Amino acid sequence: MSEIARYRLMVASRILAAVVVGYALTSAVSILLALLLPVSKAEAVLASTMLSFALYAGIVIWVFQARSAMRAWVGLLVPLAVLSLACWLLMPGGAA
Repeated sequence: MSEIARYRLMVASRILAAVVVGYALTSAVSILLALLLPVSKAEAVLASTMLSFALYAGIVIWVFQARSAMRAWVGLLVPLAVLSLACWLLMPGGAA
């Protein structure tokens, strides 16, 4: 595989990680914040949604400054798994 093709695949992998997994991670954080914030549910959802825009931008920036695409993927998938499990456990009826 040529060096140009390898570089393009690395960039495509980072784009995929930032867009898809970054969005999923941002959603998991938003859900967890909405569940944990000690205000009314409407205010918690609004606050976590507003925060999610800044968080998603930060995640995208981090993905492209990571040393390697593999580090970016692992750095997104591990917190996503932990936060998803926490959301599932905290949801009403989640861990029946």
